[in-house]
Amino acid sequence: MLDFKLIKNTNGEYIETSIAGKLLLNTAALNKETAFSEAERSEFNLLGKLPAQVETLAEQVKRAYWQFQSYATMLQKNIYLNNLHDKNQVLFYKLVSEHLVEILPCIYTPIVGTAVKEYSREFRQARGLYIAYPYRDKIAEILDNRSHPEIDLIVVTDGEGVLGIGDQGIGGMDIPIAKLMVYTLCAGINPLRTLPILLDVGTDNQELLADPLYLGLRHPRIRGAEYDAFIEQFVTAVQSKFPNVFLHWEDFGRSTARHILDQYKDKLCTFNDDIQGTGAVTLAAILAAAKATGSSIEKQRVVLFGAGTAGTGIADQICAAMMRAGLTEAEARQRFWLVDRPGLLLSNMPDLTSGQMPYAHKPEEVANWQVSSPVGISLYDTITHAQPTILIGCSTQGGAFKQEIIRELTRYNKHPIIFPLSNPTEHAEATPADILQWTNGQAIVATGSPFEDVNFNGQIIKIGQCNNALVFPGIGLGLLAIQAKQLTDDMLWAATQALVENAPVLKDMHAPVLPLMQDARVVARKIALAVAQQAQRDGLAQLEIADLERRIDELMWQPHYVPLRRT
Repeated sequence: MLDFKLIKNTNGEYIETSIAGKLLLNTAALNKETAFSEAERSEFNLLGKLPAQVETLAEQVKRAYWQFQSYATMLQKNIYLNNLHDKNQVLFYKLVSEHLVEILPCIYTPIVGTAVKEYSREFRQARGLYIAYPYRDKIAEILDNRSHPEIDLIVVTDGEGVLGIGDQGIGGMDIPIAKLMVYTLCAGINPLRTLPILLDVGTDNQELLADPLYLGLRHPRIRGAEYDAFIEQFVTAVQSKFPNVFLHWEDFGRSTARHILDQYKDKLCTFNDDIQGTGAVTLAAILAAAKATGSSIEKQRVVLFGAGTAGTGIADQICAAMMRAGLTEAEARQRFWLVDRPGLLLSNMPDLTSGQMPYAHKPEEVANWQVSSPVGISLYDTITHAQPTILIGCSTQGGAFKQEIIRELTRYNKHPIIFPLSNPTEHAEATPADILQWTNGQAIVATGSPFEDVNFNGQIIKIGQCNNALVFPGIGLGLLAIQAKQLTDDMLWAATQALVENAPVLKDMHAPVLPLMQDARVVARKIALAVAQQAQRDGLAQLEIADLERRIDELMWQPHYVPLRRT
């Protein structure tokens, strides 16, 4: 672990460290580059190692932004930003925070998917911890090799279900790294108290296995009892080392994600963003959109195209909201139609996942449907017969929402709610411009990836993004503020309600469904407060904080240079 300690007292704050010289310049958490003061340069053996000019952080940001703009492609920008993060953490976060809307897509969705694919070929520097299956008996030792001693938040993946691109093995490490960046940028989680982890159990991606530059284990994925035992070893070691940690699971496969969450959600403070985060942010968008059209959640009829981890997670959150509004569980589930690879999910289909089973319709319910194909009930046929008010895409099938599908939907709705949520951008089921054109501007649209504003008949329509970054940072901040023992459904509901309250569409139907990313930090603070208050009501807060707002504000880290003193 790195040798430094942050000291805070009535006179301010400073960092004590024995790191000096070239090693200090190579330590991203401490490096100030040209902003080291004259006194620090003398005290830490830096004289002559830097240009004579002592700069401010603001001056460094100007240069870094100029360098960022000099790159032509998003991947080049992503590589530059990650290199900056590896060299000077404070400068990186200051740069991105000042240009959040422009730069966030270059470190998060949509470019992170490309970065994941290129991980082994573009590898420059290790970050976080890699726990490979052969070292399963040394997990505690690996955790002790972390760079920072105090860890509040871990994001972990096994790289099997990355965005819309599937099994990426070791390349999945870019996902926890990017998620933690978002936690810091949008909620002020201190980056020195976070840890990205990749669980390497192999890969079933034959292209990766055949690539001589691939950096992960070169064998098919470990599965079944061996995999479950490995996860158990990991969780046990994490709980032992970090008893108050918030453990965030990301991009696990559809056969493991829900199983892991169900296994551990009552044993520690844990969260699956693909299931719970995607569900919460999409539910918030639907609640806001329904309210904007003068309707309510229990009246909605929902078709979900793509019934994997994200799709069933969204269904669960909407279903729970319908039940909160007065429907029975059976009544709520009857208002869903999930369409996946074999078509509309039916209860007699083999290999339904545990998440899909509750939403599968009985064959006799659709026996009288007139369908266009003898094999499976298509999305178009489902919309024709179910007559939904909401169409959500989680399929990763770019362009799947054809004009005839959207036109059919408008036959039953004046203001259809249409959310093509698949990432990255090229996998979106439809573009907002096409949806608005095909619905004569009447649809309420939100997307998974960022899209440009749409000029519809001379009116500029901003497209809201169902971006998990609007919800998971605030949830994490709220849980950490009171050291919650668990994350409950009521806490997720509190987060969702806080997000809905800030929805621009409630004031203007043509405004974005959810807040814009430029307001993410303000929204995260409100979500954190709501989650922390609910945790206290649930009796799951280990810290009883009287002034929660002050506590949350104190936790929200800001990128700034701290004076150094040598030990």
